[in-house]
Amino acid sequence: MNHVQEAPESPDGPDRDHRRPPGLDDKTVEALGALSKALETTERARGSLYAFHQLTGGADLELDRAVRLLREAGHPEWAEKVRAEILGRNVIPGHWTFQIVEAYNATYYRPFQQLEATVVAELAQGRDHLYEAEMKEERRTPGHPHHAACPPDPEI
Repeated sequence: MNHVQEAPESPDGPDRDHRRPPGLDDKTVEALGALSKALETTERARGSLYAFHQLTGGADLELDRAVRLLREAGHPEWAEKVRAEILGRNVIPGHWTFQIVEAYNATYYRPFQQLEATVVAELAQGRDHLYEAEMKEERRTPGHPHHAACPPDPEI
């Protein structure tokens, strides 16, 4: 990509929100793309953290059943050991998984999300995904029905 100015309005090109503002250089667009990709990866990591939270919580709830079944099977000492040692146990010292999720969100995720939005607002007039939009323009076949630049206008 070798662009510096905003592309002219075109009925077959990207919408205004996906065209670079005047004066925005290639390196900045590339940098914003890398920053966006890093945030997207963080979103995936956060999703994995929520999966960890839900899976661990589900396992802890299943322990109730294991404790009950051990008692019913005549093993009250093992039922009590599972209940006392594992049921409700912290996953790391002082923390259940919800506390890990909360700390991640407050310490890393939200500050990253806010900083990325501020950088895009300052450097690209709030226009997201410029790198990807330009890549799409380079790769699509103009006029092909499945390579349209924009979604169809719902009012047409």
